[in-house]
Amino acid sequence: LEQMVSENKENVSGFIIQGFSDTPELHISLFVLFLGIYLIILLGNLIIFLVISCNPHLHTPMYIFLQNLSLIDISSTSNIFPNLLHILLTQQNSISFLGCMTQMYVFASLTCSEYFLLTAMAYDRYVAICDPLHYIARMSRKHCAGLITAAFTVGFCNPVGIAVCVSKLSYCASHHINHFFCDVTPLLKLSCSSTFSVEFFIYIETILLGFSSFLLTLASYIFIISAILKIQSSEGRQKAFSTCASHLACVITLYGTAFCLYMRPTTSYSLERDKYFSLLYIALGPVLNPLIYTLKNREFQSSINKMLSFFVLDRC
Repeated sequence: LEQMVSENKENVSGFIIQGFSDTPELHISLFVLFLGIYLIILLGNLIIFLVISCNPHLHTPMYIFLQNLSLIDISSTSNIFPNLLHILLTQQNSISFLGCMTQMYVFASLTCSEYFLLTAMAYDRYVAICDPLHYIARMSRKHCAGLITAAFTVGFCNPVGIAVCVSKLSYCASHHINHFFCDVTPLLKLSCSSTFSVEFFIYIETILLGFSSFLLTLASYIFIISAILKIQSSEGRQKAFSTCASHLACVITLYGTAFCLYMRPTTSYSLERDKYFSLLYIALGPVLNPLIYTLKNREFQSSINKMLSFFVLDRC
C-alpha cells in the first residue's frame, strides 16, 4: 500500500470524508447514538469471546466458529466506528490516501471472511443434523481449524486485487467522499478515469465468491430442512431445528441487509441513501448476533452464570 501511495501522491494525498455533514445540528446526537451502538457491539461480542475462551466445555466447533464470528464483528466495527465518532466530535474529517485504502481493504476482507465463516458454520450444522454419527470425525479440531483458516485466507486474499485497482485510479476531481467511511462505490464515483475494468473485476469476484458462499449455505440448509422434515416426532423436529435456528437467523440478517444495500436497481442508487443502508449493514449483524446466540442458549447462559458466580465469590 505504501508503494501505491507514492504512485498516487502527485494525484491525491488524501480525502475528505463528508460523513453526515448534511445534518450538522445532529452531530452530537449522532455521536451519542453511534457511541452507544459501538459499545453494545463491543460488550456483547467481547462477552461471547471471553466466555467461550474461558470455558473448556464450549470448545466445540459450533462455539469456536461463534468465537471467530465475534472477533470479526469487533474488528469490522472497530475499523469504522472510532473514526466516524472522531469526525462527529471534532469535525476533523480528513483521511490520508493510505489510511483510506487500508480502511477499504480491511472492511472488504472482514466482510468476505464473515460470509465464508457463516458458510463453514452452515456446513457444521449440516453434518450435525444430516450425519450425526460421523460428526466427531468430520468436524474434528483439525478440520474445524482448517475451515476457519480457509475462511480468513480467502477473505483477506480476495479484496487485494480490488484494493490495487482502486488505488491506481486517478482522483483529479473532488476529494470529498460522500460517505462515512472509505468504501468502494463512493471512491469509484470520485474517479475521473475509466472505472469500467474495476467494476467488471468487482462484478466477477462477487459472482465467483459472493454467490458461491451463498449457494453453499443455501445447499446446506436445503439438506438440513429435508432431514428435519423426515423426523417423525414433532419434539425431535423442534430439537433438530433449534440447533441451527441461531445460525439461520444470523445468515438471514447478514444476507438480508446485503441484498437491501447491493441488490437494487441502479436507478435507485443514491449516495445519501446508501450511507444509511451501509450503517444498517455494518451495525445490525454485530448488534443482533450476541442476542441471537445467547438468549435461548442454555449452555451459554449456564457458562455466563458460572463465570459471574466465580467472579463474585472471588471478590468476596
